[in-house]
Amino acid sequence: MDRIISDLLANGSIMKSQVDRLIAKGLDNNLILRDITISGFMTMDRLIRFIVEKILSGEYNLSIIDNYDYIHEKDVLIKLAHEQNRPFLDLDSIDMDYRLTANISLAQLKKYNVFPISENDLNIVIAFSDPLDLEAQDAIQRLFPRKPIKIAVATKKQIAAYLFKLELKDSVKGLVKKIRDELNSISSIEQQQEASSILLLIDVILNACIKGRASDIHIEPTEKNCVVRARIDGRLAEIFIFEKDIYPPLASRLKLLANLDIAEKRKPQDGRFSTMVGNREYDFRISTLPTIYGESIVNRVLDKEKALVQLEDAGMDAVSYQKLLRALHVPYGIILVTGPTGSGKTTTLYGALNELRNVEDKVITVEDPVEYRMNLIQQVQVNPKVGLSFADALRSILRQDPDKIMIGEIRDKETLEIAVKAALTGHMVISTLHTNDSISAITRMVDMGIPHYLISGALVAIQAQRLVRKICKNCKTEERISATTLEELHHILPENSRFYVGKGCRECNETGYMGREMICEVLVITDDLRSLIAKGASMEALRTQAIKDGFVCLLDNGIDKALAGITSLEEILKVAK
Repeated sequence: MDRIISDLLANGSIMKSQVDRLIAKGLDNNLILRDITISGFMTMDRLIRFIVEKILSGEYNLSIIDNYDYIHEKDVLIKLAHEQNRPFLDLDSIDMDYRLTANISLAQLKKYNVFPISENDLNIVIAFSDPLDLEAQDAIQRLFPRKPIKIAVATKKQIAAYLFKLELKDSVKGLVKKIRDELNSISSIEQQQEASSILLLIDVILNACIKGRASDIHIEPTEKNCVVRARIDGRLAEIFIFEKDIYPPLASRLKLLANLDIAEKRKPQDGRFSTMVGNREYDFRISTLPTIYGESIVNRVLDKEKALVQLEDAGMDAVSYQKLLRALHVPYGIILVTGPTGSGKTTTLYGALNELRNVEDKVITVEDPVEYRMNLIQQVQVNPKVGLSFADALRSILRQDPDKIMIGEIRDKETLEIAVKAALTGHMVISTLHTNDSISAITRMVDMGIPHYLISGALVAIQAQRLVRKICKNCKTEERISATTLEELHHILPENSRFYVGKGCRECNETGYMGREMICEVLVITDDLRSLIAKGASMEALRTQAIKDGFVCLLDNGIDKALAGITSLEEILKVAK
């Protein structure tokens, strides 16, 4: 029997009958402890207290919790730190002093999995993943002979992540030194901006971020450092950390590349530039924002190949793809793509444009901003400064004899009114709307002031979508789902459902995920639905009719992807429940 369960039974914290009942159900031995906490026989807090007591008494080693993926290391370390009267640190929320690591062996820090945090007049704060490791404490104290070390506690994963960032920082140490030498030898600001070493550093940053599949690159000044973060699979990850003195020339050079005013640091600015990264050309849309420590600079990576994506390659299942394809080839009407920010709506619009563009049809888009430039399409960029809003541009577009119109986003009643009228007068209109699902888009249109009868006449189809992270193929393993979750979803899960998860490996930066894929629902407006919309029927009535017509909701589509092993059940429930 499991060691912790045996000790809990001996201690009288749980009863043997409770354990026997779970064993009789055929539950895996490793999961008995988890189901004891879920069923309320013993709270997770009490279990963690019990484990910490055993660790402090020397009966357990801290590594015992590695055998239980449902006992979180962070919770145990917070309790352990509290009992030892030591601080627990969330390293992501600290602006660390990287000068402490300048003359310290990275190999030693890695060996003991520790990270220097800060220094004051009395001591040097060091984060340990095991605050009971006396050998590590003695070894680290020898590395800092001038002052006593103060032990803080942080998770293994966080310390390892920051040691990896330190390794990356060391890899460009020579380039950073060259930048400093070059800047010190140049007196004029103009010459500093032209310094070749800064261009090399920008090249290294762009290469590293694009190699890591970044969609956005954030360059942010902090009180002590300059941090480069990349959005990978929808989550930000820190890539580089430089000393603060590297930030001004780096920011100025990026602004020069995008033809921005380098002297203007009090106002936000937007621009764009193109450059070769590896053997491919990328466009970058740059945005600057004044903050208390300097300008925050964000570069959106615009990969030209993404503009040519086919809808079926974006992760649409065959049934949803065929529904949307049929809708796109209806001669007139309005097709809406809905979902929150960052759900891939723009990529879907460009995929739809790829289906629509040909020599015979006039296709015009109105966007804010134009992200990808495409042949056979007339693209208009909104410019409110000169009075060119979505609505103004649309009015002019209708006088340009278009066949198909793409509106980047419907934000107000006026734009929606013109779009609906265009759809009713023989044009195909595709656009995006911010709603959570496809059926609530109908309610949103009513709330924006469009009569039911116009909506029923204009709508052809509505697609709602989300992006979910795909499981890394290198560390994919079967996942054990809790009985509570299975019970909640029993009405939509087939018998003996099997789900998968990524354990985390070097390939996926220990995240367990690599890449993203779309899950979606496509609501085709049938004659029966059209009739209900015209009558102002409730959302429930519309949903019931849609299901009769073969509608598959976002959650069902997502669970199909999870059952196929493409993504995890946790990802689906996070975005679609």
